[in-house]
Parts: sequence; C-alpha cells; structure tokens
Amino acid sequence: MRFTKMHGCGNDYVYFDCTEITIADEAAAAVALSDRHFGIGGDGIILIKKGKAADFEMVMYNADGSRGAMCGNGIRCVAKYVYDNGLTDKTSISIESMGAVKYIDVTVENGEVVSARVDMGKPILTAKDIPVLCGSEQAIGVPITVDGKEYKMTCVSMGNPHAVIFIDESPKEFPLERVGKLFENNAVFPDRTNTEFIRVIDRSNLEMRVWERGSGETLACGTGACASAVAAMLNGYCASEVTVHLLGGDLKIEWSGDENDSVFMTGPAATVFTGEVELETKQ
Repeated sequence: MRFTKMHGCGNDYVYFDCTEITIADEAAAAVALSDRHFGIGGDGIILIKKGKAADFEMVMYNADGSRGAMCGNGIRCVAKYVYDNGLTDKTSISIESMGAVKYIDVTVENGEVVSARVDMGKPILTAKDIPVLCGSEQAIGVPITVDGKEYKMTCVSMGNPHAVIFIDESPKEFPLERVGKLFENNAVFPDRTNTEFIRVIDRSNLEMRVWERGSGETLACGTGACASAVAAMLNGYCASEVTVHLLGGDLKIEWSGDENDSVFMTGPAATVFTGEVELETKQ
C-alpha cells in the first residue's frame, strides 16, 4: 500500500489514501509503522477517507495505537495531501474527525500547498467537558502537584484535552520526559491529557514544549498551540494574536477571547517522502 510521510512543524505522521481501500487493523498498523527503528517512523498514522459530513474524513491513530480525536498539524497535512494529489481542486476544504468538522483554507504556490489556516472551532473551557477533575466549573490557574512540585494549570479542550503549565525557565531546560508522563496519567484527567509547558516571551510570543498522550514528546502540537494561546489569553499574558514557537517551527494562533468564537491556526505543511509498505487491506 502506498504511503506518504508528512509533517507540520516536525509533528510527523504516515498518511494513507483510504478513499477506495483501507487497512484491515488500523491500530496495529499505527504501532508497527510509527516505530522509528523498525517501522517507517512517526508520531502516528493518519488515514484519509471519504467524508460523510465533510469533503474528507481524517482518521488518526497515535503511536501507541490509541485513536486520536484531533490533530491540528495533521489536518493541515491532510488538506495538503488531498489538494496536491488531485483528490480535490478546492482551496477551501472541510475535513471531519470523530464527528467534528474543521474548515481549512490552503495557500498554494507552484501548484502545491505550502501552508494552511484552520478554523479549529470553539475552545471548551468547562472542566467536566474537557474532562478534568478540579472542583470548579473551569480550570484556570488551578494548582496541581506532580512529582512533588506544585504547578498552576489551565485546562482547555480543542476536541482533545490539554493541561497548559506556565513555567519561568525555557521549556528546553524542563525535565519533560519525567514530568510529562506523570501529567498524562494523573488521576485528575479521566481520559489522560496532553500537557504543554509554556514560557511567555512577551505579549505576542510563547515558547512551547509538549507531551502528547499516546505519543510522548512531539516536535509540535497544533491543538496544543491553540490551547496554550487560549490559556495565555485567559490568564492575561498575551493579546488576541500570538506566535507559538515550538521545537519544530512556529504556529500563528488567533482568538478573540470570547469562548463562543473559533480559534484559528495558521502554519506550514510539508511532504517528506513517499513509498510502499505491505499491509493487509480490505475493500
């Protein structure tokens, strides 16, 4: 079966065109193919299918085989894939993932998509809907003790749960590998959580490092960048437009501050290589 390796700011997945044929055991394929030593290597796999409520459907699996609800970097790459491979000629594309429909406007140069702006939808701030157990209606600057240290977290869902932690040091110096997995599996997060560690540079710039549930550290997380910008705005750290600097690149995030308004994310999408791999398929 033919695959394409793509990334958005270093958040890399293995993509398959499943509009006509699909993979028999998708979760097992995600585990095998994501392995960076014995597989193709990636943060997971993304299957592109015909949409029912949108132009296309994105089916995402993390590297551990768990199903992912949304991936901001992944959905930009899906938009690039369908345009670059002639599955659509539209530059405004709708893509659904686990029932949520996102709308993407792509920027085309020399016949190929180079970046995309995504309407990521409204942020979910109600604690029980994220979900997070915090004893209050919203989790904005609430304390949590992890690894013997107290942090202040702000929790946001962008279709998947995020705990945003503001730190004083550069995230590059933070012990993410030890602390990230402790956040992910903390009992206050019934569905586990993605965790972003953020240093506020100024009112227009954030520095971010992320631990994703089911994948560990990734070079970027689109929904995480959105959640972090929302959290920074809710805590009064930045204005309505901010650039989030991730290990793999930069994402521009826009939000009015009104929880009834959508968050918009703009960033690159790139193809790395294509190839073929043996997989059991079904019609």
